[in-house]
Amino acid sequence: MRLFHVSEEKDIGVFYPRIPKRKDLDQTQGLVWAVDQRRLPNFLTPRNCPRITYHIGINTTPEDQERYFSSATATHTVVIESQWFQMMKNTVLYLYEFDSSGFELQDDIAGYYVSKTVQTPIAKYRVDDLFQELFDRRVEVRIVDNLWDIYERISKSSLSWSMCRMGYAQER
Repeated sequence: MRLFHVSEEKDIGVFYPRIPKRKDLDQTQGLVWAVDQRRLPNFLTPRNCPRITYHIGINTTPEDQERYFSSATATHTVVIESQWFQMMKNTVLYLYEFDSSGFELQDDIAGYYVSKTVQTPIAKYRVDDLFQELFDRRVEVRIVDNLWDIYERISKSSLSWSMCRMGYAQER
């Protein structure tokens, strides 16, 4: 299994555990976060870009697959607001790969893994064209005026989904 940390910072040599900002996690234990390769497309956007991502999971119905994917070969979709299009075109990301042996699964649907110890990347990859990187991974990209229009539908679907940085989304 391959694990990655995605960043706009190009020179991170060491990752130190940080106290999570999420209140549902232990606030006394620092963590290094990583995402598995399957859910990596959820993070191939500028950091603060609000987005709705979804993919086919074990509970996805054929009806939802047909309803929410326009291509039979796609299994993953990233939806962003049109106001983020230029930023996405101009952002460079760095994928830091980790040895997975130091990590444990934190969230299976999101593909989150965490480590309680300092981690040093085993490789780094530069991504200059985020759209092309998503296309190369056979991810459907949708650009919409407002994310809230699809928010409710996806959250009630049988898809596996993630809604990131929604605090930066346009108001309803």
